[in-house]
Amino acid sequence: MRNKLKITFLGAAGTVTGSKFYLEHENLKIMIDCGLFQGLKELRLHNWENLPLDVSQLDYVILTHGHLDHTGYLPRLIQQGFQGTILGSMPSLEIAEIILKDTAKIQEEEAKRANDEHYTKHSPALPLYTSKEVLKTLELFKSVEMETWIELAPEIKFKFSPAGHILGACFISLDIHGKIFLFSGDLGRNKDVLLEAPAKPEWADYFFLESTYGNKIHPQEDIEAILTELIKDTIKEREILLIASFAVERLQILIYLLWELFKKNKAPEIPVFIDSPMGINAFHIFSRYPEYHKLTQADFEAMKNRFELVSSFGRTWEIIDKNEPRIVIAGSGMLTGGRILTYLKQFIDVESTRVVLSGYQAEGTRGRQLQDGLSEIKIQGKYFPVKAKVITLEGLSAHADQKELLEWCKHIKNVPEQVFLIHGEKHVSDAFRVKLESELNWNVKLPKLYDEIEIDM
Repeated sequence: MRNKLKITFLGAAGTVTGSKFYLEHENLKIMIDCGLFQGLKELRLHNWENLPLDVSQLDYVILTHGHLDHTGYLPRLIQQGFQGTILGSMPSLEIAEIILKDTAKIQEEEAKRANDEHYTKHSPALPLYTSKEVLKTLELFKSVEMETWIELAPEIKFKFSPAGHILGACFISLDIHGKIFLFSGDLGRNKDVLLEAPAKPEWADYFFLESTYGNKIHPQEDIEAILTELIKDTIKEREILLIASFAVERLQILIYLLWELFKKNKAPEIPVFIDSPMGINAFHIFSRYPEYHKLTQADFEAMKNRFELVSSFGRTWEIIDKNEPRIVIAGSGMLTGGRILTYLKQFIDVESTRVVLSGYQAEGTRGRQLQDGLSEIKIQGKYFPVKAKVITLEGLSAHADQKELLEWCKHIKNVPEQVFLIHGEKHVSDAFRVKLESELNWNVKLPKLYDEIEIDM
């Protein structure tokens, strides 16, 4: 390993989830992100596998942001002997804490339910990790300021720069012996309702670039008009409007947009229930970090007073039983868990129900199945016919599209020695590869899961 750097792609290679990139140097061992695989079963099974490395020798995990597909594997590192330091921006670490605690709780509850109701092939079903293991993980968190170079070892340093996407999200510039390894993380939009546009990088010798929407331009949807029509239809049908939302940033955007509609009298009044304990916790994080977003404290107070924030699961059933038109925003955004499933089991087979998908739906998730028009979905061991109307709001995406990604890349002054497209489905990344090679004349590769590269330093 002397004078060499080995990089192993342990996730988000040929797929959108499971971001994990292992960098092995003679002086230091680092992992960039540490996420769970979601969606396809063949990917999710990797979550149960130990990593092909000595985790006890890992010095640092550096997080681009707090989402599950970038942080959700961290307690599994603890199980495998990790004792190093987990670095992130302060908001990212707080978001990761919420997500990890919620994930462990869901895992524990689902394992118990599967055992009690006997719809598991495993005897017994076990959680991927426990709440106690999450608490051990949190003890290793250490926050880092934006745009500040942090030395990790002699001639190795890194800094965070704002990436948009969600609160506290960063891209990482890692300087190893004078060469810059740039990890984009997930890049946000140029004109986000809540967040500033991503900062612009200037240099990358080796570039690890997300490609979630590398083949696509987001539609110019009139979200206000779409929401207004959905509200009017829900009132007319005297039924329920279910909005599946990611807990961080997407939920806050939805709350803001609905609040604006009602404040400006653009939409008729209707009860709105925010049934996402994790999203409510994330909402409070926004109020603690005003320097990371555009909204004022007065906006937060007004929004909180307008909508009901639901914590109790008992209240969920009261909302289900209401005989009046209402809006429910609940997680998870890809229907992989959370309280949205309780609502779907009651209403997915009702033709007058409207189900809104408010973001990216990974392969193999219930959200993607609904998006693709599947006639029935499986929830907690049972199949439910899909009769509800399903609507996808693509204009709310927190990911940069192809045009925004290209524009961001063009700020890099040099031609990178090598570009690796990550965090994208294979056909999407390949389409973006063609675009980068033709427009920027970059040397682009599409790594596969567990691929390794060696770089002379």
